[in-house]
Amino acid sequence: MPKSFDLFFASSNNHKFLEAKNILDAFGIKLSFSKMNLEEIQSNSLKEIALKKARNAYSKCKKPIIVEDDGLFIDSLGGFPGPYSSYVFKTIGNKGILNLLKNNRSAKFISIIVYCDETTIQSFDAKLDGVISKSQKGQGWGYDPIFVPKNSQKTLAEITNKNELSHRYNALKEFSNWYLHKLKSIDQ
Repeated sequence: MPKSFDLFFASSNNHKFLEAKNILDAFGIKLSFSKMNLEEIQSNSLKEIALKKARNAYSKCKKPIIVEDDGLFIDSLGGFPGPYSSYVFKTIGNKGILNLLKNNRSAKFISIIVYCDETTIQSFDAKLDGVISKSQKGQGWGYDPIFVPKNSQKTLAEITNKNELSHRYNALKEFSNWYLHKLKSIDQ
């Protein structure tokens, strides 16, 4: 029986998987969810964290896999929460972030996708510039209700085409171009 997917997405976050699945479906890549808690090292580098998570995920399943790590970097807070975004969201949430900010609300989301198989580890990153809103708007998850992309008046939670412009979309688009080329070269 043929498999119904191309590779695994390793994460404990179902929201990330569903976004990645929807985005990669548009590029003709089928994902399967490998729900797992991955070792997350403490580092100031998203890339270092994502590379370690990918190696850890591959060691657990021994199948081609991708992981995603991302962070919200707020200029007036010196890039905080950055690679600590998940922990900060769990502890102070969006309300806590809003309480920390005064005038300069410039921020960016950065996403790093890492592919790992037996012989290859490859990373792809993208960023989305924007600002932090003054209040939560919309019903999205994570920081989406407080992040307004550049050239928009709405938060990511309010935007219906988020999966066509987000930091995650752009990193997955880079990955898909590379991955489809990799598959094509193997088939020849």
